[in-house]
Amino acid sequence: MKSTENVLNWFEIAVNDIARAKKFYDTVFDIEMQQMDMNGMLMAFFPMENMSTNVGGGLVQHEMYKPSADGAIIYLNGNPDLAIPLEEIGYMAFFKDTEGNKVAMHSNK
Repeated sequence: MKSTENVLNWFEIAVNDIARAKKFYDTVFDIEMQQMDMNGMLMAFFPMENMSTNVGGGLVQHEMYKPSADGAIIYLNGNPDLAIPLEEIGYMAFFKDTEGNKVAMHSNK
C-alpha cells in the first residue's frame, strides 16, 4: 500500500434490523441508502460515486454479523459541519446506533 492510498476501502456495519438501521442512517445523514439481498445477506449501501477513489461501505444483516460496541471504531464523514447531523457544535462524536454498534463521526468544523 502506498502512502497516497486510503488505508480503508470498504466497511460493513453489522445490524440486527436492516430497516431500522437504514432509517437511522438515512435520517442522520439525509441520504437514501440502496438496499439489496445478496444471497441471504441483507445490505444497505452508503452513497458513493467512484469505488476506485472513494471509501465505500454499508449495513449488513446476516447471522455471521453481530452488532457490538466493542472493537474497531469507524469514523463516518460528518462534513461539512458535524453540528448539522448532531444538532450541536463539535469536531467528533461517539454514539451507539440503533443496533448497538459504537460509531463515530468527524467533521472539519
